Amino acid sequence: MATLAAPPLVAADVARGVCRLLLRHDIVAIAEVTLDGGRRADLMGVGPKGELVIVEIKVSRADLLGDAKWTDYLAHCDRFFWAVPAGFDASPLEGAAFLPERAGVIVADRYDAAIVREAAVVAMPAPARRRCTVALARRAARRLIGLVDPDSLADR
Repeated sequence: MATLAAPPLVAADVARGVCRLLLRHDIVAIAEVTLDGGRRADLMGVGPKGELVIVEIKVSRADLLGDAKWTDYLAHCDRFFWAVPAGFDASPLEGAAFLPERAGVIVADRYDAAIVREAAVVAMPAPARRRCTVALARRAARRLIGLVDPDSLADR
C-alpha cells in the first residue's frame, strides 16, 4: 500500500505555527501589515514592552532568492525573522546578503514553530516605534471591527 505524502505547507500554515510560537513569547501578531512606503510584512507583532517583531514567510526557494525588498522591513521592527516550513532548504539564509547577524530564522508547521536562530535586537528610534505601533494597533482594531460589524467599514 502506498503512503500519501502530506501536502506542502503554504504561507498561511507557516503563519499559524509562527503565531503560536510568538504567543508563547508574549508577542501578539497579525498578518499582512502594510508599512510606511507600501511594503507589506507577512506578520508583525508587538511584545509586552512595546518591542516590534516582523516575520517574513518563505515557502519557495525562488521567492526567497528573489526577495530584494526585505531589508526595507528592518526600519519597522526591533527584531526581524525569516520563517520557513520544516524541510525547507534554509542554507541561503546563512549568506551575507540575508544578514544572518541581524535576521533570525524560525522553522514552522501548521501547529507550531521553533526559533533556530535568534534575531538580533536593534532598537528602533522612538518616533518610528510610535508610528509603527499606532499603525499596527489601528490595523488590528479595524480588523476586529470588520469581524463584529462588517457594514461599518463599507465606505472606508
